[in-house]
Amino acid sequence: MNYINRAIESKIIDASSHYPVVMVCGQRQTGKSTMLVHIKEDDRTYVNLRDPYVLELATESPKGFFDEYRPPLIIDEFQLAPQLLSYIQYLVDEKKRLGENNHGMIWLTGSQKFLMMKNVSESLAGRCAFFDMSSFSSAELDGRNAGLFDPDLDSLRKRCDEAKLKSTDEIFDRIRLGGMPGIYSEGMEPVDFFRDYVSSYLMRDVLEYGQVAKIPEFLNFLRYMAVTTGQELNISSVSKELCLNRATVTNWVSVLNALGVIRVIEPFYRNDIKRMIKTPKFYFMDTGLVCYLCRITSSENLRSHPRAGALFETYVVSEIVKSYYNARTDIDLCYYRDTDKREIDLIAVKGEKLYPIEIKLNHSPSGAAKNMKVLDGLGMDVQPGIVICPNEKLVPCGKDAWFFPVSAL
Repeated sequence: MNYINRAIESKIIDASSHYPVVMVCGQRQTGKSTMLVHIKEDDRTYVNLRDPYVLELATESPKGFFDEYRPPLIIDEFQLAPQLLSYIQYLVDEKKRLGENNHGMIWLTGSQKFLMMKNVSESLAGRCAFFDMSSFSSAELDGRNAGLFDPDLDSLRKRCDEAKLKSTDEIFDRIRLGGMPGIYSEGMEPVDFFRDYVSSYLMRDVLEYGQVAKIPEFLNFLRYMAVTTGQELNISSVSKELCLNRATVTNWVSVLNALGVIRVIEPFYRNDIKRMIKTPKFYFMDTGLVCYLCRITSSENLRSHPRAGALFETYVVSEIVKSYYNARTDIDLCYYRDTDKREIDLIAVKGEKLYPIEIKLNHSPSGAAKNMKVLDGLGMDVQPGIVICPNEKLVPCGKDAWFFPVSAL
């Protein structure tokens, strides 16, 4: 399969012309190094720290490493050798002191986002541009330049005009396959790809992250999380269900979050309203992985599966989050639920404005916009809401609400 262009390519190239260091983080096997090698200049050298010789040199002699591999560089799997950071800082600052252009010296990739960002932020403050990268978005697979998902109606209309309409069967198939590049570039069956992914790649990261000792129990936890994607993240309930202590569950959730496997969505909350739920929700960032862990092997299985609605919601939320990643924009998403069990699946916050979003698997679901009225009494600037569903067009569904086709994400 030919190379599929990634939405953040131009932003990385632009950042490289302004910053000495660019760092791309994301879940393993999402195509970070493939993309960087594809867009790099001819004189930029690629170095992978999984090479035992290279790793030994990097950890034992950072100076020797940079004597052998001179910038401009791509350093892959950078989390394996944080010892390089201080010498990178020295090289960057020395170039600046000599009055030389230090932009774009080093591109870094890694799969342990929060650990990398902590180390890099402390050593390279003001010298590094950070990027998150996910598996393919639907727009990337379609070849569309969809940009940031903006809930403003004018932006939604434009998005619909440029979208490629998909049938419900096509949406289900995309959910089942997910967006991992290996499935598309190698033509692998999802079950074969994800079996290798979990055993060879994900578990390697889990062990390197250093918070997991019991592998069978962690795999059971991973499957439980997949089955409950889109639900509230109640640590006590998970602990009780899996017979694990709370500290272990908390650590393992942080591992999945740090590795980019899941995304936690916080609840909308105000101190002056006591009935609001404070528990966050979580979503997997690749629905193909969820389907594998839930043993869903075909689109027909998915359509009849009891968690089909949750997987559809996970797909929608992950696509919206991916659009934030690709636009290199801070994510400001939350959800609403109160003690009366009134819920809004997602709220996009844009300045002082709130955009309620409901997500429904049915075509043109009746009454789906009713829950949005719960925000009316909060004294906030609530904008027209949308119901994302397998509809074909952007059409009204009552006062101040619209059906929005999932194909246009």
